[in-house]
Amino acid sequence: MLALREGWFGRLALKGTASLAMAYILLPLVFVIWLSFFAQEIPSFPPDGYSLRWFLAIADHKVFAQGFVLSLQVGCLATVLGLVLGVPASLVVVRYPFKGRNIANGLLLAPLIVPGVVLGTSLYVFQIETEIATGYPMMGSFWGLVLAHTLIVIPWTMRLVTANLQGLDRSIEEAASNLGAPPLTTFYRVTLPMIRPGIVAAALFGFVNSFGNLEMSLFLVGPGRTTLPIAILQYLEWKIDPTVAAASVLQIALIATALLITDHYVKLSRVV
Repeated sequence: MLALREGWFGRLALKGTASLAMAYILLPLVFVIWLSFFAQEIPSFPPDGYSLRWFLAIADHKVFAQGFVLSLQVGCLATVLGLVLGVPASLVVVRYPFKGRNIANGLLLAPLIVPGVVLGTSLYVFQIETEIATGYPMMGSFWGLVLAHTLIVIPWTMRLVTANLQGLDRSIEEAASNLGAPPLTTFYRVTLPMIRPGIVAAALFGFVNSFGNLEMSLFLVGPGRTTLPIAILQYLEWKIDPTVAAASVLQIALIATALLITDHYVKLSRVV
């Protein structure tokens, strides 16, 4: 009887702690969504009323639209490049043992642990030195920003695709090889379909990290260019009305929709 009571108390404590953690995580999101519907220009509690005017006001600020387009372009291109480089790297690290494999794996995952400000500063200096050495106008260029964002997509690709590869049954690939399939055919017909959930999840999380990146982009955007997070930050320097909250809600809705659609076709819980 005592053991039963202790088990009941443990489950209750675990559920209560998990609920508090979830509430702590979701509380800022709830406040941002609530703030976007405030009627007054200067946020105050309790609100004077509710309105959709701030969502309509986004259209009057071209910098938000321009920032959204640039963030979307950079995010899509960086995701594609990150997959092109990250998937083969994952295959090499998992399937082909070599001296220094752990070091290589650690270096490929390093952008996940390096602070964004440090990474942005390093890339800023690197691009300047590259421009001086080669004469190619890399600093402040569109492709310089894309290549920088590719660095934060590769670790997600490595992490998720590697986890997917380590859980595969090699006997299926060996069976294809024994039946005469060349290595490339085995990869495209057998391996690639089996690791597709990891690739899709890597593409999604890589894109989300690129789309919402602020710290690194601050150092690398050129004159006349601004990503959506930078546009929001610059707007907050002059105004504090709920327009920023409305823009953030649209950004959250976009990412949430992408997550739901992806999870419908590829169960993210299996690979994340």
